[in-house]
Amino acid sequence: MTGHHPGRASGTPNGTQGYSETADVLVKQYESRSFADVHRGILRLLPPAPARALDIGAGTGRDATALAALGHTVLAVEPTPEMRAHGQRLHPSPAIEWLDDSLPELARVRARGQSFDLVMITAVWMHLDQVERLRAMACVAELIAPGGLMTLSLRHGPVPAGRRMFDVGPAETRALAARHGLSTVYEKERPSVFNADGVWWDVLAFRK
Repeated sequence: MTGHHPGRASGTPNGTQGYSETADVLVKQYESRSFADVHRGILRLLPPAPARALDIGAGTGRDATALAALGHTVLAVEPTPEMRAHGQRLHPSPAIEWLDDSLPELARVRARGQSFDLVMITAVWMHLDQVERLRAMACVAELIAPGGLMTLSLRHGPVPAGRRMFDVGPAETRALAARHGLSTVYEKERPSVFNADGVWWDVLAFRK
């Protein structure tokens, strides 16, 4: 939901630049749109409850909370302390567990030995460079249960000041997913839900 992650060089994931500094503003933005609005294209693909969900880049917890309300248990992964604090304050739920971890390695998540029926990577993937994306797909794929769903969104357009983003296309993402046993079950381009100038998204979903 936010977007951030990469490797933990010098203690901070590469993709999280600009998020700590603007967390208070971003919270209002993220919370101004509903889960159903942001994810309307893939709602029919979500697993039946109760399922185990992993929300990578959980941000303010908007999506994690919606998933919990649907009857799922959620591991909400968010590397930016300010965003994580907002999420825990805004959306306290016994069905949500928060964890400080980040792509590409997701070392803490993987150390738990769990698998998930649903993995959501919303507004995160384009923060990873090519080497990080290769590693991240391998790490995420091993966390998805057989038959499980992964959803992923890719941002295109002007890069906000202070952020680290790469132009990643759906073709590359589909091919990379296929190499790890993930078949594409949904792909659609959509405009920004925040009406940002010149910004559009590709939304993809994959089945293991």
